[in-house]
Amino acid sequence: MAQLSTITVESRGAIDILTLNRPAQLNSVSPDMIVELTAYFSGLHDRPTTRVVLLRGNGPQFSAGAELGSDAFAAPGKGRPQRQLKMQQNYSGVIRLMRSCPQPIIGLVHGAACGAGFSFLLACDVRFAAPDARMNAAYIRIGVGGCDMGSGYLLPRLVGLSVASEFLLTGHFLKAERAKAIGLVSDIVPAEDLLTKGIELAEDMLRVSPMGLRMTKQALNTLIDAPSLDAALMMEDRQQVILLETNDHAEAVAAFRERRSPTYSDQ
Repeated sequence: MAQLSTITVESRGAIDILTLNRPAQLNSVSPDMIVELTAYFSGLHDRPTTRVVLLRGNGPQFSAGAELGSDAFAAPGKGRPQRQLKMQQNYSGVIRLMRSCPQPIIGLVHGAACGAGFSFLLACDVRFAAPDARMNAAYIRIGVGGCDMGSGYLLPRLVGLSVASEFLLTGHFLKAERAKAIGLVSDIVPAEDLLTKGIELAEDMLRVSPMGLRMTKQALNTLIDAPSLDAALMMEDRQQVILLETNDHAEAVAAFRERRSPTYSDQ
């Protein structure tokens, strides 16, 4: 990966720790950050040795949202609508990549997660929050719609339409206690323990077979929009038949019978 200026990536074995790294700008999401996030998440599709990703922010806030003062959003002149659409698609494209990459993503939020930062969290598979975490769909507070970067799709599926509407229609802040109560975050953890909590869950995920982990994320992505129970069952049946034929399934069964930890080959 090229030299990074807005994010950092630390690899600990099969776990990547991805950090938004513009603390002086409260990790506001600039076009340069979008370029780096796009390259990172695109690369994950062809990097099965990375099995879990932790996403966090450096500094006092997770992310203040999009950097509205950048030329990408402010430059006038001919072709402005086309430039704006391209930039919008670049930003929303990160959400698509986060959901389509085979690795589960664990979001670790502290401080404010606004606008684009909020959407990054919604695109994670699991979220843990520090007590001071607060999140909002800031888009509607700046004269545009509350549904942006996947929020109008992801939030209702995570918390239900009524609660999602409450926050998307107002831009109100969602604080940690309420986020846990409605199931948006799995737990509230002291800020200094967030990374440890994320690594613990990631290590639990590493105890399952690599292909099983990837296919489970894929199935969850698909089944949330399954048209019927029958459609869901048919997909699950086919997934299980594929996984039953892997060497890792045989290894997992043998390890269970022998009361030892399995050694997976991703075969």
